Amino acid sequence: MIAVRHWVSLVAALVLLALYLSAYTVDQTEQVIVTQFGRPVGEPITDPGLHFKLPFVQQVNRFDKRYLSWDGPMVEMSTKDKTYLQVDTFARWRITDAMRYYLRLRDERSAQSRLEDILGSETRTAIARHELIEVVRSDKDRQPLRDEGLAAQWPEGGLRPIRVGRQQIEKDVFESAAPKLAEFGIELLDVRFKRLNYNPEVLERIHQRMISERLQIAQRFRSEGEGEAARIAGNKERDINEIASTAYKRVQEIVGEADAKATEIYARAYTQRPEAAEFYRFLKSMETYRRIIDRDATLVLSTRSDLFSLLKRIEAERKP
Repeated sequence: MIAVRHWVSLVAALVLLALYLSAYTVDQTEQVIVTQFGRPVGEPITDPGLHFKLPFVQQVNRFDKRYLSWDGPMVEMSTKDKTYLQVDTFARWRITDAMRYYLRLRDERSAQSRLEDILGSETRTAIARHELIEVVRSDKDRQPLRDEGLAAQWPEGGLRPIRVGRQQIEKDVFESAAPKLAEFGIELLDVRFKRLNYNPEVLERIHQRMISERLQIAQRFRSEGEGEAARIAGNKERDINEIASTAYKRVQEIVGEADAKATEIYARAYTQRPEAAEFYRFLKSMETYRRIIDRDATLVLSTRSDLFSLLKRIEAERKP
């Protein structure tokens, strides 16, 4: 009796163990492929819930149904105009055909490696087909802010127009890589250039060029400022000369009017009597003599000159 109970307990334990090993759950974020000795059995299981398999001989392989990311390494690439860039690419993808994915790649690690190969290759090809300005400008229809100071540095008076733009290049990479990844049961959802950096050597040359351009702009501003300062200084001198000339003219007019007025007063005063007129002539003669005669003066006079007559009269008056 005890032996029977022992065997019943053993059988019940084996049954429970078999049920435990054969039952598995599928999460709503997963899809499952059951394999037997490494070979898939049946179709992929995508419905969440409780499922069963043969214990010991069958194995559950789980794959994510959610959107997955691929973050590529920073890779140096050359553009069409032979400028080296460091490109950091980012992509979103998901598993749409779990059976094909399992047969071709087995796991996510292999998928990430395949994504790096395909997306890296397509990115290099796309970058090599376009010039630098096409890669760094986001959209061909975008109108960037223009620096009027830099506009003079370009032959066309501004930034060169672009025909494609970075968004179109990303789209080209997506369209080229998506069919290749579909062969592995992967749906490519999106591709983006996360970051674009210049090669360190190129970056140094670009910095020097930017510095040179800014120095040229600064020098042009200085030249314009110096020209404007010279113009203002010239206008100032012209205005000063004009004011001084006008003032001098007015002074001379006032002096002339004063002299005329004084002459008129003198004329009225010295023409009232003949003796006054004679006295006026005498005073004027004395003023003239005082100005032209000093100790060292030598005069040659005519006998008909007023000065000679005056001197002759003085000499006559001195005689006793």
